[in-house]
Amino acid sequence: MDVPGFLPGTQQEYGGIILHGAKLLYAYGEATVPKITVTLRKSYGGAYCVMSSKHLRGDINYAWPTAEIAVMGPSGAIEVLYGKEMASAENPAEFATQKEKEYRDAFANPYNAARYGYIDDVIEPRNTRFRIIRSLQQLTTKKLTNPAKKHDNLPL
Repeated sequence: MDVPGFLPGTQQEYGGIILHGAKLLYAYGEATVPKITVTLRKSYGGAYCVMSSKHLRGDINYAWPTAEIAVMGPSGAIEVLYGKEMASAENPAEFATQKEKEYRDAFANPYNAARYGYIDDVIEPRNTRFRIIRSLQQLTTKKLTNPAKKHDNLPL
């Protein structure tokens, strides 16, 4: 997974971003097959949640050391958190760079996500294939069925 999030704005809302996001959420929620996710780089906000995260009963979630898993990207978060301070800083670019590094270290890293249980393990890229194969072997006995008389409302 490498998803920088859903782009906010009225143009995207008129274009149907909520509808398309709901369809994706529905598909992952209804899936009874093994769900394995590998986060490669960016994984922010609601887009992270709907892409088979632990919040949606994803079976196994891995992340590379380069992954950034957070509510929002560092630059956007710094604008929200430190906007006034950045505007009044002597050197705004240097201030923003320092705060972005602090944000990445504190929030937007896979080790923090692993500590809170959002991912199962941080894996090296060269081990990805092996770990996916092993995960599929573990999930061969997965038994998950939806109720027999389930009448869902597909988001249209």
